[in-house]
Amino acid sequence: MNTDQILAEIREANLSYLMLAQSLIRLDREQALYRLGVSDETAGLIAALTPAQMLKIASGNTLLCRFRMDDDLVWNLLTNHGRGAANDGVNRLHASILMAGRHQEAA
Repeated sequence: MNTDQILAEIREANLSYLMLAQSLIRLDREQALYRLGVSDETAGLIAALTPAQMLKIASGNTLLCRFRMDDDLVWNLLTNHGRGAANDGVNRLHASILMAGRHQEAA
């Protein structure tokens, strides 16, 4: 994959992300805040974007979405690293609680 292909993929991912985010926010704002990990103010800005604005924002060369799992604990819980599948539901719940707490810290 060359640089032009990577940039095209980033632009496509950005547009898809913005469209999904806007749809989630309009459908259920509270759930969207949690699932996207954005503040209420940011959600308002995303919800108000016009299609032309979304295209302009998406056309940059920087990926807009980011990982919210920034430590080994959450990664290990999500991947069940070193654990059996029997604890999968508990591990995912624990990871969700940790990420939700981080969302509250960011808001």
